[in-house]
Amino acid sequence: MDRAIATLFGIGHLRPAPGTWASAVTIGLGYVLHRLGHFPLVAAATLAAIALGFWSVRRFTAGMADKDRSEIVIDEVAGQLIAFCAASAGFWFAGLPASVIPWPGLVAPFLFFRLFDIWKPWLVGRADARADADGVMLDDLWAGLFAALATIVAAGISHGLM
Repeated sequence: MDRAIATLFGIGHLRPAPGTWASAVTIGLGYVLHRLGHFPLVAAATLAAIALGFWSVRRFTAGMADKDRSEIVIDEVAGQLIAFCAASAGFWFAGLPASVIPWPGLVAPFLFFRLFDIWKPWLVGRADARADADGVMLDDLWAGLFAALATIVAAGISHGLM
């Protein structure tokens, strides 16, 4: 089961760019969760993905020399959900119905997360350099947080709040 979770039920085996495939699937999943239960459900799913990610990556990579294998994508799921939480929370706190989620609320978190996950600035790169099972998760959690903040700033600029 740890392998299935770590690879998001085989999505981690898609080529090229398994992390991008997992992020795209996660945005779709986030959209469905947002429509079903708005921000509280997205937040709960994010916490579940983080917990399952740490659990499955530790178990799946136990005894492996290379902990950061390309087929492991649960870290992208957790990070992408963190990024999407910014948009989902914004719509929820604005009082918009769950059925309303304009396309920038899907595209911006996706693009910002992929940017920070690939670029690996500052804390993202430090976590990635750990080369242990927790580092596999932590770099994407930082990338997700940076992407969430960038999404908030972009929304603020777009809506004339900044």
